[in-house]
Amino acid sequence: MFVWHEYENAAAASQALADAVAAALQNALDNKGSAVLAVSGGRSPIPFFQALSQKDLDWQKVGITLVDERIVPTTHADSNTALAHEYLLQNKAAAATWIPVVEAGKSETELQPDSVVAYALKHYKQPDVLILGMGGDGHTASLFPQAPQLKAAINESDDPTLIHTTPVTAPHERVSMTLGAIAKTENVFLAIQGAEKKAVFDKAAARADLEYPTSLVLNHQGVNCHVFYSN
Repeated sequence: MFVWHEYENAAAASQALADAVAAALQNALDNKGSAVLAVSGGRSPIPFFQALSQKDLDWQKVGITLVDERIVPTTHADSNTALAHEYLLQNKAAAATWIPVVEAGKSETELQPDSVVAYALKHYKQPDVLILGMGGDGHTASLFPQAPQLKAAINESDDPTLIHTTPVTAPHERVSMTLGAIAKTENVFLAIQGAEKKAVFDKAAARADLEYPTSLVLNHQGVNCHVFYSN
């Protein structure tokens, strides 16, 4: 299930998403005294990160982690860890606690998928709030349509929470939250932009299909997803 929110431009959508996420985090803080936020990487979330980092929250009680990460050193140009630190763990959000996925200080050869997943699982905390993106191929998190691990990643009866995935159509091995872990998250947000993504989204929303992994989230009975869209 999903709720559609549409905005006239990316700036307005980013601000609205930051408002909604801050409210969800505040609700978790009010109810249990702490909150965990999981975010996705890429360049699109940067304005949202910057807006959220300015919100008045008790950030010392908030943990921030990643929905998925490339298995690269945390200093690598493609590291989502580096991106989150540069744009989200800033301003007021600098007081938040980072929940690591990839161990800092490790070289590319030292970062093997099995050890990375084991490290990430050791630190994993179930998110209260989760932000997803969507690729032009319909992938979300690092659940790619052609990844050989996709069926294992969506198998909720034997759910490992985090899993190694091989995108095939994109660079770098990944570690990603599984469909089951996403479905356990109370507040799920999906941010998309542009007519091309909207066309893919419409196909994904129409039915649950391995061709568009995002569809498995949108059509999941246990997921209440708020979609933030701008042209």
